[in-house]
Amino acid sequence: DGEVHINELKNGNTEMFWNPTSEVRRQRLKRHIVLFEEQTDFESERLWQHVTSAINKGDQHKATQEKFVLEEEQRNAARERRESGTEWKPLLFQHDAGTNEWRYKYEDLRPWDPLNDIAQFEKDGILQTMERHLPTRMSNHKATCINSQITRHKRSAKDGRRRKTSDQPSNHSQNTESSCSTPESVQELSDDDGKYLGFESLCTQCGKEMNHLKEIHSAVLSLQKAQQDIHR
Repeated sequence: DGEVHINELKNGNTEMFWNPTSEVRRQRLKRHIVLFEEQTDFESERLWQHVTSAINKGDQHKATQEKFVLEEEQRNAARERRESGTEWKPLLFQHDAGTNEWRYKYEDLRPWDPLNDIAQFEKDGILQTMERHLPTRMSNHKATCINSQITRHKRSAKDGRRRKTSDQPSNHSQNTESSCSTPESVQELSDDDGKYLGFESLCTQCGKEMNHLKEIHSAVLSLQKAQQDIHR
């Protein structure tokens, strides 16, 4: 949210590359961090506080000294663990033998889903994503709704068969019963499938949820088009 300049080393000219407006500055993302007094000794802001303070004051010599003190403490701690045979078990990182690198245990590399993902935050060192779960809730509720209609349909068909067989002679009842087929349970059906099988339309909640998802999808498409226009 600050000015960015391009400096030409050959001729010494400076060109303004980015100068954000007050509106852009107001729209900046808020930075959420754990309060300093609530941080543990090994969290970066507390651990490197003296180095950071020296850098902010422009004291490179002091910053180098503080950095050396930290690194020496870490080397000594590693040496003591090695001598005592104590295994170091990181809480948030694990070693990747293939790349010989340390990787964050809870990294989330999936694409951001604007229809389902609300916000991403860190709690106790673990990266978490707050989700709407609308598609899952929709599909589960829709399956429950359709299955209940299937049950009613099967019960109605069974009652119809009972009435039909009771009106016929006993020697035909066995044939009548065997000639009637019961619909198999269907886990996933579209609205058209339900109508084709003679079921009622989906409940009001399903309709509202579907309309809500369509509105969100339409809004996202509109935002994407606006971003493309701005990019052009």
